[in-house]
Amino acid sequence: MTRKDENKSCCTASELGCCKVESVISVDERGQMVLPKEIRDKANIRPGDKLAVISMEKDGAVCCISLIKVEKLEEIVKGMLGPVMKDILEKK
Repeated sequence: MTRKDENKSCCTASELGCCKVESVISVDERGQMVLPKEIRDKANIRPGDKLAVISMEKDGAVCCISLIKVEKLEEIVKGMLGPVMKDILEKK
C-alpha cells in the first residue's frame, strides 16, 4: 500500500463487498458491549481512541451501525469539505 493509500477508507462504495461478520457480541443490562480483542487488534483500536457511531436508517428504523475512528472521519470530512470551502472562500 502506498503512502497515499494509507488514508483511504477501505469502505468505499465500490468496495462494499469487503464487509463481513467478524463476531457476534452481546449488550448487557447497562447497554455496554465489548469489542473483541481480535477485532481491536486488526483495526488498531487502542485504549483512549475515540470512535464515531454512524447509523443508517431504512423505513424509519436503524438498520446498520458502524464505528469509525474519529481521526479517519476527520480526514474524510476534510477531503470532502476542503475543496468546497476553498471554492466558496475564493469566490468572496
